[in-house]
Amino acid sequence: MQNPAIFPLFYLPPVSYFTLLKEHNFEFDLEKFEHFPKQTYRNRATIASPNGSLDMVVPIVKGAKQHTPYKDVKISYQDRWQRLHWLSLQTCYRSSAYFEFYEDGLAPFYEKKYDFLFDYNCDILTWLFKQLKITSPLNTTASYETDIAIDYRNVMTKKEIPTIQTKPYFQVFSDRNEFIANLSIVDLIFNQGPQAKNYF
Repeated sequence: MQNPAIFPLFYLPPVSYFTLLKEHNFEFDLEKFEHFPKQTYRNRATIASPNGSLDMVVPIVKGAKQHTPYKDVKISYQDRWQRLHWLSLQTCYRSSAYFEFYEDGLAPFYEKKYDFLFDYNCDILTWLFKQLKITSPLNTTASYETDIAIDYRNVMTKKEIPTIQTKPYFQVFSDRNEFIANLSIVDLIFNQGPQAKNYF
């Protein structure tokens, strides 16, 4: 049996992330032991705002160690980022067709304080899978492997996103902005609800 694809674990991942997962029939492992890289979607997400795309960044505790394993990266609460992120989601998506349908399930992620980023992202991804009716388990790696047949750990950095064709869909600010591709999956869910799976 072929080893599953290795994927990074992102915060509110972009739509293309789910497109890639689907290409592998949702058979994958999440990388847990990599050295935490900067400028990636592991601790940031991009949503649609009236002025175009808006980045939301989860701040992490700056440690003395340069090479901290992802599983050990701690979330910083020096700033009230949870309140800011939730206000941004409310402001940008309150008028979307399905925001009210999902908000009660998503709100607790902006109230509960998690120690570790990996645990936080894993719980959010579990919730997203449930909303999208994806039944695949979230398996994680047991160690850092270098001999990987299908390795997505170094793709989808902030500066480099794979050119994966995703179908356009109606977005909240379509009246003033052109379609913005590859936003966070919540953009698709809030706008398309149960039909979201048809777009990745």
